[in-house]
Amino acid sequence: MTLPFRHFLLALAVVAIWGSNFVVIRWGLNAFPPLLFAALRFTLATLPAIFLLPRPQVSWRNLAAYGSLVGVAQFSLLYLAMGSQISPGLASLVIQTQVFFTLMLAMRTSGERVQPFQWLALLMAACGIGIIASHTDGSTTVLGLAMVLLAAFSWASGNVVGKRAVGVNMLAYVVWSSAFAAPALLVLSLAMEGPQRIATAFSHAGLGAWGAVIWQAAANTLFGYGAWSWLLSRHPAATVVPMALLVPIFGMSCSALLLGEGLPPWKLIAAALVMSGLAINLLWPRMRQAWRLRSA
Repeated sequence: MTLPFRHFLLALAVVAIWGSNFVVIRWGLNAFPPLLFAALRFTLATLPAIFLLPRPQVSWRNLAAYGSLVGVAQFSLLYLAMGSQISPGLASLVIQTQVFFTLMLAMRTSGERVQPFQWLALLMAACGIGIIASHTDGSTTVLGLAMVLLAAFSWASGNVVGKRAVGVNMLAYVVWSSAFAAPALLVLSLAMEGPQRIATAFSHAGLGAWGAVIWQAAANTLFGYGAWSWLLSRHPAATVVPMALLVPIFGMSCSALLLGEGLPPWKLIAAALVMSGLAINLLWPRMRQAWRLRSA
């Protein structure tokens, strides 16, 4: 089953926004300290949308857990790493390891065994991450790589929590869970970055910096999650989800074009390994099923 052309364009717009967003994050971090930047993102994702969308029918604990794992843990780690420890292009690639962490967590909770093709996919992605770790330099460090991997694990943990929110409006779910993320991130910013640094950031931030914050909240969070959820509600996940493989391609391309991030051979090889692992994990079951139908 394929997406209608207009729906394909919508999915493409979403993954283009999600991929290019890593460049926007880098621009925003030039003006705002990481934790404050994350707090502003989730504040604007909450207000005023929370007054327009009814609370999804899930427990407050579920909303708090999702907001803490995805909003606080994932984005605080990601923004701190992107502040000085990893380049935007590599961050857009490494964060996609959340697919494998999600798989492992789901297997642990369901008791299912990892299939041979999934081990192959995991091995290929691990080799790609290993190449990145062996080529750390001034723009990417082992610490930055570890922080983004932890951010990916936090994202995966949030995915497990989010799967328990069955049949809810996912845009409303993201908005209401953001209400738990924003205050926690602000408290962390005050404690770790300090009132003086926050005041200085506010006084010096220009239109471009505030545009980055608005883009994070409106385009990346509200439009991105809203459109993606709308597509998933109308098409099988196997048709929509593989489009997410384009996120690192947009991320690395935009970082190279707009920030001048280099793309040496080792980085392209690492990207190919990680992307191939992601592709095998997402596409192999669908290809195997199609092959069986043709053979029947």
